[in-house]
Amino acid sequence: MSRLVAQPQHIVVIGNGMVGFKFCEKLVAKAQPGTFQITVFGEEPRPAYDRVHLSAYFSGTTAEELTMAPVEWYAQNNINLHLGELVTSVDATTQTITTHKGESISYDKLILATGSSAFVPPINGVEKEGVFVYRTIEDLDAMLEYAPKARTAAVIGGGLLGLEAAKAAVDMGLTTHVIEFASRLMPRQLDEAGSEMLKRKLESLGISIYLNKSTTAILGEPGVEKMLFADGSELNVDMIIVSAGIKPRDELAIKAGLAVGPRGGIMVNDNLQTSDANIYAIGESALHGGMIYGLVAPGYDMADTVVTNLLGGEKTFKGFDMSTKLKLIGVDVASFGDAFASPATSRSIVFEDKAKGIYKRINISEDGKYLVGGILVGDAGNYNMLLQTVQNKIILPQDPEDLILGSRGGASESAGAGVMSLPDEALICSCENVSKGDICSSVTDGTCTDVAGIKKCTKAGTGCGGCVPMVNDLLNATLKQMGKEVKKVLCEHFDYSRQELLDLVKVNNIRSYDELLHSHGRGDGCEVCKPAVASIMASTWNELILKQATIQDTNDRYLANIQKGGTYSVVPRIAGGEITPEKLIVIGQVAAKYGLYTKITGGQRIDMFGARVDQLPDIWEELINAGFESGHAYGKSLRTVKSCVGSTWCRYGLHDSVGFAIQVEERYRGLRSPHKLKGGVSGCVRECAEAQSKDFGIIATEKGWNLYICGNGGAKPQHAQLFATDLDTETCIKYLDRFLMFYIKTAEPLNRTATWLNKMEGGMEYLRQVIVEDSLGICADLDREMQFMVDTYACEWKEVVNNPELRQRFQHFINTPEPDPSIRFKPERGQKVPVV
Repeated sequence: MSRLVAQPQHIVVIGNGMVGFKFCEKLVAKAQPGTFQITVFGEEPRPAYDRVHLSAYFSGTTAEELTMAPVEWYAQNNINLHLGELVTSVDATTQTITTHKGESISYDKLILATGSSAFVPPINGVEKEGVFVYRTIEDLDAMLEYAPKARTAAVIGGGLLGLEAAKAAVDMGLTTHVIEFASRLMPRQLDEAGSEMLKRKLESLGISIYLNKSTTAILGEPGVEKMLFADGSELNVDMIIVSAGIKPRDELAIKAGLAVGPRGGIMVNDNLQTSDANIYAIGESALHGGMIYGLVAPGYDMADTVVTNLLGGEKTFKGFDMSTKLKLIGVDVASFGDAFASPATSRSIVFEDKAKGIYKRINISEDGKYLVGGILVGDAGNYNMLLQTVQNKIILPQDPEDLILGSRGGASESAGAGVMSLPDEALICSCENVSKGDICSSVTDGTCTDVAGIKKCTKAGTGCGGCVPMVNDLLNATLKQMGKEVKKVLCEHFDYSRQELLDLVKVNNIRSYDELLHSHGRGDGCEVCKPAVASIMASTWNELILKQATIQDTNDRYLANIQKGGTYSVVPRIAGGEITPEKLIVIGQVAAKYGLYTKITGGQRIDMFGARVDQLPDIWEELINAGFESGHAYGKSLRTVKSCVGSTWCRYGLHDSVGFAIQVEERYRGLRSPHKLKGGVSGCVRECAEAQSKDFGIIATEKGWNLYICGNGGAKPQHAQLFATDLDTETCIKYLDRFLMFYIKTAEPLNRTATWLNKMEGGMEYLRQVIVEDSLGICADLDREMQFMVDTYACEWKEVVNNPELRQRFQHFINTPEPDPSIRFKPERGQKVPVV
């Protein structure tokens, strides 16, 4: 007697993008072996890759590194993968599909994960050579091949995808223009004020933004030469990237007779079934509730919904929160909840700092109890917690503005108990549907001890990556609750704090980022660890910062601060604010020769603006020949030591504050640190040098000098605290040496001295014990290490000027030494200013 054996259901997946892959991954993870037979068809010649981070391809990430899983993964999971094979038809009646190779395969359930294609507006000339879309790796390869022939690029589209494409153009070294049809950038995420702030930030990076601009024609033969607009204006460009939105790939569904929306998209119900119950649609091709979701997280949730139902469970897709956070060309942008909440039903609190390019708006319910949404530009550090506050309907503190301004004491000091106050069901990773409870459990049960382990175990943070900071906070808070030591590691690529890495670099004589990553890290590094390690190298070895050029911030790469319009500023050191008439004349001559805008800075020196990158070595050569040196206005290092005129001229002055300021500034010039450093020396208690608002301030007394430390101005000003009184000059410098070196060795990245002290257990009293009483027994080392930095100082610009190979780096285009023709100026008050 024979026994019937159940045949596995045949699941055919059309589309091998991120969502199609995620469907397969979830199905093989949850189904019993032998339950399903899976066949996948992908049009592209390579397996699914990470489109969310596609722009990383232009900064060195390879196609293999972007791949979601290699071909071997499909074979190991018994998935029959067909790459480079196009499905041309679906017969819903016979439940078969046919490919362009003539192959026909039957299915029990069909999953349409066909995704979307780039929407290309019907513009005359859009088919010309030099016009690209930004969608696949092949698109990117074509752009990279064409870019050496181009100098300028225009991106059609100022939305999320368009600005990603703009970053690609910038990374290719092209002068970049963004053309947006609407009246603001990212119109689905930002309001007018947020868009304006983002526009200013991008313009300050040299990207030209055009709003309310409709492209009518693209001219040129055979390639692109010019764009024409509906308002009669025109723009000369060599290359165009169309990134104006997406168009759902629904052609197969239409051909098969499935219902589609009037503006495209395969219509689905809450189970993600199409008008044929055996056919599902997920991702960007699916139209649910009249909505096409262009983000990866809803697509992953759709995949999970279909998998759950195929396995006999019950799950429905009820729409998805479109909150998002991303970094566009180095600028944080986020919107969450109801970002555009109506004034009729809510109240808004807005913080705007135009100097720093920060805009924050939160919308709270009419009764003031709940947060309903918001927008962040320039600083999105609070995004995850704000999003959780919305999603979990957490009662707001008495002063809800603290959510974006930070607690400033008073009744709401304890407002918000941090991530551990969230309920266990709070969704932390929306891409992978991972809750706070899932993450904390993976730690408490001993499975995971670091972020990398949590990623591997729960998948949290493996999608867009936006939740990783909160995952890290949950890890640390959970470990602390368990009574375990919490290490503040630099990032997921290094299991060490900045202080530990500095020690490793020194003890092991490590001289490069790659060497450190290879010996003590993992992965490829990130925007957090690369500049931090560059700073560590500089603080340890005091070598030319350009030796680490590829991991530096832009300002350090060109030893100058980039300004609006894409030009740079030149700031020679004027120690203590003292300068001779002869040197003043040289600055005037150089500024006149190169047509630079000049201004006296708050740090008592002269800033020259408007220099092209190719002019910088020539300008500096003339300044160095006249006895100037780099002012390090571009670096995380000592900037200035401000002084009053002191006893030499002032009838109230007690000591020579100018001479002491020069001595101090020349001692610490070029000293690299976790953040910028500023100092001041005042000749009496009238404090004309404003020394108490600096990282270190020295004020003359009848008996010597009072030393103040850990103050700063800026967005969160903090007065420096009195450290020691009536010091002689030698002792004052000795304490300063130890204070600065202890700060450099122990502070976290980008913490100014005030923040560093605020976090220090024991505060100022502990610091006095370390520096004055040598409680840790390290003062001899601190003294020696500071003297090494003083003895090995060299002017960075002098080294560049005298090194032909380094001078070659200072050019705008990678393929020609010619200057950027798009830089323009206009006259204002007798000088030039940028036209942006």
